[in-house]
Amino acid sequence: MDLSLIPPSPMKGIVNLVVEIPAGSRNKYEYCSKAGIMALDRILHSSVRYPFDYGFIPNTLADDGAPLDAMVIMDEPTFAGCLIKARPIGVLDMYDCGHYDGKLLCVPIANPRQDNITSINQIATNQLEDVAEFFRTSKGLDGRTVVIDGWRDFEVVEELLKKCTPSKKKSFKVLKKSSIVK
Repeated sequence: MDLSLIPPSPMKGIVNLVVEIPAGSRNKYEYCSKAGIMALDRILHSSVRYPFDYGFIPNTLADDGAPLDAMVIMDEPTFAGCLIKARPIGVLDMYDCGHYDGKLLCVPIANPRQDNITSINQIATNQLEDVAEFFRTSKGLDGRTVVIDGWRDFEVVEELLKKCTPSKKKSFKVLKKSSIVK
């Protein structure tokens, strides 16, 4: 699965999102660019499950050295490796071990029932808190310090995408554990 030709944003207001982990899963998959496949990284603690389909924006490079993280609100979970054209509606500002690790929240453009969702303000506050609590809990169980700095609306997405889209093509390793593929 070669992602090198997939643009981060095929048009203004839309991103390409590659799912790594379907909603409801405890399995933590990561894309291994060296092998071109999804690989099982670890299994999360039994009390936590991904609240939304979770993945990344291909051909971006965030402050943490990995692609920009993204979540997509789906009616049904998809699968690891699924490409979704999505509309970002906001950003979860999060710091993982002191480093910024923002996460886009998106809706799929393929779902006409979500055409009217354009802002983080249209998502229930308790649902947004569930997402924040998921990251606090899952990262905390790994012994990492996480600070959730809140949600920002869609108007900050374009700036974050520009910041994370290298002007020159850079290669980066997504999977941190090199023991899976040699």
